[in-house]
Amino acid sequence: MTTPTPTGKSVPQFGTLKLKPLAPNNDCCTEASCCQPEPQPVVAPTDATQRYSWHVQGMDCAACARKVENAARQVDGVSLAQVVFATEKLLVDATDDIRAQVEKAIRDAGYTLSDSAAPLPVVSPFAWRENLTLIGLIALTAISWGLAQFNPALGNIAFIITTLVGLWPIARQAMRLIRSGNPFAIETLMSIAAIGALFIGATAEAAMVLLLFLIGERLEGWAANRARQGVSALMALKPETAIRLNGNQRETVAPGALRPGDVIEVAAGGRLPADGKLLSPFASFDESALTGESVPVERSQGESVAAGATSVDRLVTFEVISEPGDSAIDRILRLIEEAEERRAPVERFIDRFSRIYTPAIMLFALLVAVLPPLITGAQWLPWIYKGLTLLLIGCPCALVISTPAAITSGLAVAARRGALIKGGAALEQLGQIRQVAFDKTGTLTQGKPQVTAVSAGANLDENAVLRLAAAVEQGSTHPLARAIIERASRSGIALPVADNQRTLAGTGIEATIEGERYLLSAPDKLPAGILDSATQTAIEQQEAQGQTVVALVRNHQLLGTLALRDTLRSDALEAVQQLKQLGVQGVILTGDNPRAAAAIAGELGLAFRAGLLPADKVAEVNRLNQQAPLAMIGDGINDAPAMKAATIGIAMGSGTDVALETADAALTHNRLTELAGMISLARATHANIRQNIAIALGLKGLFLVTTLLGLTGLWLAVLADTGATVLVTANALRLLARK
Repeated sequence: MTTPTPTGKSVPQFGTLKLKPLAPNNDCCTEASCCQPEPQPVVAPTDATQRYSWHVQGMDCAACARKVENAARQVDGVSLAQVVFATEKLLVDATDDIRAQVEKAIRDAGYTLSDSAAPLPVVSPFAWRENLTLIGLIALTAISWGLAQFNPALGNIAFIITTLVGLWPIARQAMRLIRSGNPFAIETLMSIAAIGALFIGATAEAAMVLLLFLIGERLEGWAANRARQGVSALMALKPETAIRLNGNQRETVAPGALRPGDVIEVAAGGRLPADGKLLSPFASFDESALTGESVPVERSQGESVAAGATSVDRLVTFEVISEPGDSAIDRILRLIEEAEERRAPVERFIDRFSRIYTPAIMLFALLVAVLPPLITGAQWLPWIYKGLTLLLIGCPCALVISTPAAITSGLAVAARRGALIKGGAALEQLGQIRQVAFDKTGTLTQGKPQVTAVSAGANLDENAVLRLAAAVEQGSTHPLARAIIERASRSGIALPVADNQRTLAGTGIEATIEGERYLLSAPDKLPAGILDSATQTAIEQQEAQGQTVVALVRNHQLLGTLALRDTLRSDALEAVQQLKQLGVQGVILTGDNPRAAAAIAGELGLAFRAGLLPADKVAEVNRLNQQAPLAMIGDGINDAPAMKAATIGIAMGSGTDVALETADAALTHNRLTELAGMISLARATHANIRQNIAIALGLKGLFLVTTLLGLTGLWLAVLADTGATVLVTANALRLLARK
């Protein structure tokens, strides 16, 4: 399903994350048997609503994003308004075409919208055209200060003029925000404070307040751009044009014009504009921008290469395999957009708290300014001055940005390392993890088993057993099924047609071949009496060597067995050791037989539970979850229910779509060593959030006390607010430097 953009074009819905083409639904989904649970539904805009999107220009911080959201929500017919600060995009769901009304509402709030399909212009926060007001105010403040040294009266007039010049754009923005449903914005507080300072004769401080505020705004803009650099770099990976081959003709087209099946050409040093299948015999690609791997990767003919990869040393040709807007880069960006909709509980709490906090501070500032003179007969001007100072201290910017700045940085670092985390809520849960449950096949192992032995009985030879087993498995994408089919293909065996294939949850798969019904199953799931003692002993010996055995049965008669062996991922042992260093314990939950599971668990030093059906995995996850927060990592359809039941589900990037959509995070490059990195990053992010909140509230509390004692004034109050905002943003940016 697609929805219109502001230009009337259609784009894929953001509701579905796909990191690979949709796999057939008849996967064998345990290591030794087959099942097919119902896929989980994906939340997306309903048929009654349409989604529109724009780029938003002019936002300096997360507080600005809230202002844009509030303005969009004022439009009748809008059911959802969400600003994705990391990509500067506004998403709106509405029942009618309300694009014109939304664009007007955002313009009235002081921000600019542009077509989301167009590249976002890069604007430096220190470009002189963008800073004319600030430059002018600095010059006027310097002139006013100089005049005040020689003629205090003339200097006072100059400070009034300087204040009015600086106040005009801020007060105008405050009025816009009030009309758009944002009455307690920082611009409103600054305007009240500056006007109040003029009335009580604090003209120099009024001008200094506005100057410091504008400097703080510029610093926030710079910090916000730094926080978005990871996402901006990702968006810049796709080239603006592509060379499409049409016979002997070359034509230059936009990447959006490419369709699956198109043949494109990429020069040495050029970037791939879409996901493609390599047609050239071989080539080296720099995939560091997507995977973090600094060493170029060798690819052979027929292998897939993700959009954004750079051809290192030669001209290459590709066949496009991704739809427009659905390349690897597009999918990552969509996931980042979806992630911002899933805010962490602490972020939601701070957001709600700030909405109460600002009006409460304004009321407190009014009481401080009015009550002492009324009750005790104290002088009005000093207490009005203190009230204005408290008004500026009460600005919630530093507090509001303390959480999203850290979370945005954390998500950007994770994405850069090949670990996609679906939002602040998942990041918070990840930091609490003390246990990890691993699926075996395709997660701890390569997921590419090989047939190691075929045993035949019932007057059949090995090729006949292989022929029938491969026919039963036709169409399945499970690693065991592919291994059997590939072995038959390499042996040159022609497969008969299989009809009425049916998966048996947790048991196996059956099909009709040449009028006979065949069953391929795990040996321990077969009815009693089918396996004789000699066969049972042979199977036990193979399983003790870490092999997985499946049995082929016809009419309750054993026709033969096939043994398969998978190998550990090269980084599995290192990943487990890293987790142990973090105090995280691991356990293997697998549908494979106990002996095969024990062989893998022994190599890794992990506990294991084997022979589990999907429901058994869920029960085991629930049991472990009660002991300590648990992450479940897997790649198959059968892992999806257990991943959903865990504190957090993590999918391997090569896994099935159901697993990826169910998961709260994904290792897009299948590097298990990033698992410990994700947990470490999540813990660092939440330590950073706690530090930011302490900085924001600590500085405000300190200056609140010193203001009431008469030790600090207006300009220090602004410096405290701006300083706190810059400090928490700079602290959050430290996460971007994590290795």
